[in-house]
Amino acid sequence: MVQIGKRIANFKLPATGDKNISLKDFKGRKLILYFYPKDNTPGCTREGQDFRDAYDDFLAAGADIVGVSRDSVKTHENFCAKQSFPFDLISDTEETLCQQFDVIKEKNMYGRKYMGIERSTFLIGGDGVLRAEWRKVRVPGHVAEVLDAANSL
Repeated sequence: MVQIGKRIANFKLPATGDKNISLKDFKGRKLILYFYPKDNTPGCTREGQDFRDAYDDFLAAGADIVGVSRDSVKTHENFCAKQSFPFDLISDTEETLCQQFDVIKEKNMYGRKYMGIERSTFLIGGDGVLRAEWRKVRVPGHVAEVLDAANSL
């Protein structure tokens, strides 16, 4: 499990753009890794749009953005195209990255309990060390808060 101030173990997973993304790809740059429940759902779409709209500000802060969910690469490709996301989305169908960051939690929808991704964001320094985390994220105002943290790092 990840901890603030500790180095993140490297990972390598399939992503949009016919890529395999690993933590090593971002050496020397900050990485915003945001986990979200599902492509094309209202909250997840809004969160992705907020990151998209602030993308240039994150680049100016020396930070890259990558989204993560359990959806397939094909679903991610469609979601990215529909929303014009300038960043990649990782497909974590086996939940390896989700487990590493401890974002799989019991959820309850209409009285039905199930295991799903708890909306969470992590700021990783260019040295691979976790610098900040946001768990149980509420979308409004979240991206601005993450950008402030990236700028202050």
